[in-house]
Amino acid sequence: MTTITAPIPAGLDRARPARGTALRDIATISKRNLRRVARTPRLLVISAVPPVLFVVLFRYVFGGAIRTPGNYADYLLPTVLILTQLLGATTAVALATDLAGGMVDRFRSLPIARSATLAGRTVADLARATLVLLVGLGAGVAVGFRFHGGLWPGLAGLGLVLAFSYAMSWEMVWIALKLRDPETAQVAGFLPVVPFVFASSGFVPVASMPGWLQGFANVQPFSVTISAVRALTQGGPTAHYLWQSAAWIAGILVVFGALAIAEYRRA
Repeated sequence: MTTITAPIPAGLDRARPARGTALRDIATISKRNLRRVARTPRLLVISAVPPVLFVVLFRYVFGGAIRTPGNYADYLLPTVLILTQLLGATTAVALATDLAGGMVDRFRSLPIARSATLAGRTVADLARATLVLLVGLGAGVAVGFRFHGGLWPGLAGLGLVLAFSYAMSWEMVWIALKLRDPETAQVAGFLPVVPFVFASSGFVPVASMPGWLQGFANVQPFSVTISAVRALTQGGPTAHYLWQSAAWIAGILVVFGALAIAEYRRA
């Protein structure tokens, strides 16, 4: 007797896979995305250029004009490490490219965990972000940056940079799913970064800004994260900024993670 298996109707969710299966699926998609990066060496080169460029330009163009406590390289580098993680909007562009090319539709048709497509994208981009961070750190050391707060707090500061980058990658995922066009996603991913980075404690002390801007600069996520990383790498009180940064990271991850998953299900 021949057994006929009826296809699952469109829109009917598959049974939820076991946690171990979902993790394997996420790892598989992450490896696919990393192989794609490895096969495009020019992307790695281009990703490594901005941190070096920003460190050198800001250190030697603004370094002699802006008064900050201590060495300007120590003050500057936390900002550059966060800025260069986000300016490329790699997550948004890469996912929008997969959407436009039909790759995401192919993933949706496979018997894999629904979470694997989005989580695999963000995990792969976290690996790229680690490379960018190491390049930026090397450039910073070359122009005078040092860990004055000790090795372990300094490493915790670098970890905070990566955590913030990972949370923001889910915002980029949501942008890509919403817009579905690589060029538009790149611009949309870039626009929110500029006002938040420059209206922060990143390049100049907040006290030097107009009073109406100081209130925003003191509490917005980029500013408190930069200040927390600076406190961890340079020494000094960290709790005030660290808990605020952790709250922002958790909030961004939860909100944009939920929005991205909802948009992916509607697609």
